[in-house]
Amino acid sequence: MNDINTKWTFFSNYAHVLVCLAENPDARLRDVAERVGITERTTFRLVTQLRDANILIRVKEGRRNSYIIEPDQILRHPIEAHCTVGQLLKLILNPADWKLLKDRSERSNRRSQQKIPD
Repeated sequence: MNDINTKWTFFSNYAHVLVCLAENPDARLRDVAERVGITERTTFRLVTQLRDANILIRVKEGRRNSYIIEPDQILRHPIEAHCTVGQLLKLILNPADWKLLKDRSERSNRRSQQKIPD
């Protein structure tokens, strides 16, 4: 393999972080950073941006965070805007992880719909 061409990948670090959190919603950002190959600070920034875009929901569980992915969110770039986050992740995740992601998202949606408005 030519070493010059081994540095690039098809997916961005945003996608890599999403895949990691889809596979393990309770992962520490330190562990996600190590797996993706970026700093913990960069991982925190990407997660914050994904939250601000309503792609991720952070759930506080004691001292830890857990993440729920919103699979129905549309991808942001015009080239892929006809696709959802879920369609992308379904291509990458193994079927068991995909099912867990969908189940977790649906449970979260049901809970939010059951909340009584103030």
